[in-house]
Amino acid sequence: MEGGKKPRTFLHFPPFTILRSPMTDIKHVSRDVISIQVTSASSESRSIVREVPLTISVNGKELITLLTTGDANRELAIGFLLSEGFLNRKEELKGIRVDEGAGIAEIELAGDLDLTEKLWGKRAVTSGCGKGATFYHVLDSLQAKQVTSDVKITPAQVYALMKELNRLSDLYRETGGVHNSALADREKILVFRDDIGRHNAVDKIRGACFLEDLPLEDKVLVTTGRMSSEIVVKVAKMGVPILVSRSAPTSLAVELAERVGLTLLGYVRGEKLTIYTGAQKVVV
Repeated sequence: MEGGKKPRTFLHFPPFTILRSPMTDIKHVSRDVISIQVTSASSESRSIVREVPLTISVNGKELITLLTTGDANRELAIGFLLSEGFLNRKEELKGIRVDEGAGIAEIELAGDLDLTEKLWGKRAVTSGCGKGATFYHVLDSLQAKQVTSDVKITPAQVYALMKELNRLSDLYRETGGVHNSALADREKILVFRDDIGRHNAVDKIRGACFLEDLPLEDKVLVTTGRMSSEIVVKVAKMGVPILVSRSAPTSLAVELAERVGLTLLGYVRGEKLTIYTGAQKVVV
């Protein structure tokens, strides 16, 4: 070889194959990939999280298309409308039709949505995962409920809840491509949801709680995602007093949490945690 250089090696992917299914409980697909460790390369099959669109329409008008794992579409659509201020009470919900195969959720609400639509159209894209997945107005923080619950939690209970959240995270272990969230009391997880977007996972939980009339003022929201301002707004609007995450908050998230009295417990790893706000609710 001229100049003594070694010939370059090019890696070639095998044919791309996806396992397709009309069933919405299939949340991952299979792909042949090339795995490299040090200097060796090998072909193997890997699971990849499923990403599909869900288009939500309200009273016959298309509102938004969310990118999601394709499950719990009914809960996600309702939770999104609650978070964004389109829906507030059960009486306002007149009908729901979800076409799982087509990825469509049609919601019928009572009342005039013209003003809400105009205000919503001025909202800003947030730091959410998934293109076009979430929008919110900074002034939403003013609509968030002031947390008045006197519920308290111990570090040991926080560690146990995070451990349980991780135990339930089968799709994350399979693909590494989702965020997990759960609603819990201080002893156990009550509702678990996952999604490619941390906002979607929280909205799925809110939708489930709304549809099942599950009280929230004495509960804990546990998540793997970053605690950004819009996540804090979502949780505060739910009326949940304690937000726990294995990740950290942003500065605006901390400011908003202090304003509404929400307790933020972050960076929960093993038997370590950081209290960012609401230390009076943590019994050490």
